[in-house]
Amino acid sequence: MTMTSKEIIKKYIEFYKSKNHVEIPNVSLVPENDSTLLFVNAGMFPLVPYLIGQEHPMGTRLVNIQRCIRFEDMDEVGDNRHTTAFHMLGNWSLNDYFRQEQLPWVYEFIFEVLKLDPERTYATVFGGGPEVGQDEASVEILKKIFAEKGIDPNIGERILFVKGKNNWWQRGDAVGELGGPSSEIFYYIPNDSSKGKGQDLLANEEAFLEIGNSVFLQYVKTEKGWEPMSMNNIDFGGGLERIALAVQGKEDIFETDNFWPIIERLQELTGKGYKNSSEITYHMRIVADHIRASVFLGMDGVLPSNKDQGYVLRRLLRRIVRSGKALGLEEGISVGLVGIVVEMFSWLYPQLPELQSKMEEIFADEEAKFRKTLNKASKEVEKFLSSIKEDAPLSEVEAAQQSAVFYQSLGYPAEDFFADLKERNINLDEKKFLAESKRIFEEHKEKSRVGADQKFKGGLADSEEITVKYHTTAHLLHAALIQVTKSHATQAGSNINSERIRFDFNFDRLLSPEELAEVEKLVNEKIAQKLPVKFEILDKEAAVATGAMHLDLDKYGDKVKVYYVGNSLEEAFSKEFCGGPHVENTADLQPISIYKQEKMGRGVV
Repeated sequence: MTMTSKEIIKKYIEFYKSKNHVEIPNVSLVPENDSTLLFVNAGMFPLVPYLIGQEHPMGTRLVNIQRCIRFEDMDEVGDNRHTTAFHMLGNWSLNDYFRQEQLPWVYEFIFEVLKLDPERTYATVFGGGPEVGQDEASVEILKKIFAEKGIDPNIGERILFVKGKNNWWQRGDAVGELGGPSSEIFYYIPNDSSKGKGQDLLANEEAFLEIGNSVFLQYVKTEKGWEPMSMNNIDFGGGLERIALAVQGKEDIFETDNFWPIIERLQELTGKGYKNSSEITYHMRIVADHIRASVFLGMDGVLPSNKDQGYVLRRLLRRIVRSGKALGLEEGISVGLVGIVVEMFSWLYPQLPELQSKMEEIFADEEAKFRKTLNKASKEVEKFLSSIKEDAPLSEVEAAQQSAVFYQSLGYPAEDFFADLKERNINLDEKKFLAESKRIFEEHKEKSRVGADQKFKGGLADSEEITVKYHTTAHLLHAALIQVTKSHATQAGSNINSERIRFDFNFDRLLSPEELAEVEKLVNEKIAQKLPVKFEILDKEAAVATGAMHLDLDKYGDKVKVYYVGNSLEEAFSKEFCGGPHVENTADLQPISIYKQEKMGRGVV
């Protein structure tokens, strides 16, 4: 009977507990107290303080299973082994045991517990560098391990010395960083009689799969270079999904129990077979990987946005929509798949079932918004792509310039435009394209900010008398919304012209009729009180200290104009960063009537 991933995890934890290890928690993907790292991307991340000498409260021998994400692999997903989210089996020695125990133990687990074939198993060791010599000690241990299995441990085939960074791990280049040689475990995946013998491991990555890596953390970076440190630590990491591929006898990671139930549901939803064509296989892999990663991010509190972790989630969901469209799915992909992921992993993450409906709602909303953008942009993008001539190839700069046009006019992201180019076999350097796109975006942003700051003007394109009145009324409306809802209800946008005001604000529900009536009453009271409308020009920090409402501070210059409604800035009913113009007194305004309210998107009314 095939061993499941759940059983692999259980057996791994039990094995190392039998070696006096203590299990430590599987922590959130969002790092605590480290803004330099977007995601937990390795099992050792939470242990860094203890690897450099701090005493761990649970002892010197630790083991766990840790969820991880490496979003830099996002564009690689679609082959038979790359994924964005994965689980890392890890064990650590904090200046306790070293390679003499670690290597025999990990191979014991692989051969005796997982029952993997020793003849298909290969090892690499550090082949030396300018400052540290080759790892002869590990080679002697490995020779004995393979020999005990009746396998010739010949150097250059079964055990390989590898020079350079492949078998050297370091956290960074700064003085004080840790580093050390490593020994990787490779497994020959193809189901043929050679079992990898006589083949070049390093030149055949498709056949030989890395399933684990033992790092011997024994060096520290000093001003002079790498020098031995006072501690000898072990950091082992083994990718669960890859180990499952080997244990379950598969050649495709998406056919393991970590992904296959999602693929099966996709086959039901699309009416297409996973192996019907290479294109179908490719897009089903993307959807399966990305929905799994999205659920893990949603579980850890990440919401779609344009920044940091939220932007990665947004990209994952958008790529699901694109690949879903290629599979013929025009709606409801996330709702159709979130439940499968919850069902698959609720044994490991018991909080998932209660979060399912919320994630489905958030993902479906994001999916619907992007579909509108996709549909709106598709004709214009297709028109442009069709105009490209074979004898006049597109450069990265030209593509980025056109991408900026699509983003500003249609809200179409640069990453998606690049994906369109790729689908049309227009092969550009992605890093150059994205770097140029970012440069154009920042340049446009700076121009907009300078324009807004010039003479402290801005805010309104239309300065007709009625529009100026509506602008001041919008400030009163904003202040009233905050007071009535007893929330921060920050402004999300607005549109003011000579016909009406549309005011968008961040709030998680529609207002009740009673609340709307109270907002309307409060605004009209302030108009009737004939309050003065004034402004002060302040340093940005001083302006913030007044409590004046504002948008992202990066949008403003060093000095800002604060408009306030009331007899003084300190006691004002409304005060906001604003370029104006405004009326001089609320007596110039007319009473308002709120005639419509609707949801503008998730969390915006």
